[in-house]
Amino acid sequence: MNNPNKARRELDRIDRSILRILQQEGRISFTELGERVNLSTTPCTERVRRLERDGVILGYHARLNPQLLRANLLVFVEISLDYKSGDTFEEFRRAVLRLPHVLECHLVSGDFDYLVKARISEMASYRKLLGDILLKLPHVRESKSYIVMEEVKESLELPVPD
Repeated sequence: MNNPNKARRELDRIDRSILRILQQEGRISFTELGERVNLSTTPCTERVRRLERDGVILGYHARLNPQLLRANLLVFVEISLDYKSGDTFEEFRRAVLRLPHVLECHLVSGDFDYLVKARISEMASYRKLLGDILLKLPHVRESKSYIVMEEVKESLELPVPD
């Protein structure tokens, strides 16, 4: 596992190229990846393993089609808690981690406390998610929802600096 106290090695041009390619093609073979960054397979593999070990690469994921898995309705929900304390935030965090339809949950600054991103099958499922689940989480005072009408851009790719 990565050690946050360990001094990080600066990413060089080849590391950055590897990261760009792996973000787009996570299943690429080490041989092909090495060819594309002008390394033989063994040094390319060693670099990828180091990037994983150092915590730069956190994992690999299959991107699934939500429409084919009955999760075509995307919603964002602003959640406000009734009061703010470390215990309140921790209790809410533990509860939301158990919700499979919640893809992301972020503690934010501003007029509300959390921003939740969820995928569900239809409006009936949304009503259940909001009324029976989200609003019953610990210390929830109120919510404001946004139903996505069109997904213009969704990406997990991070810009890798030159």
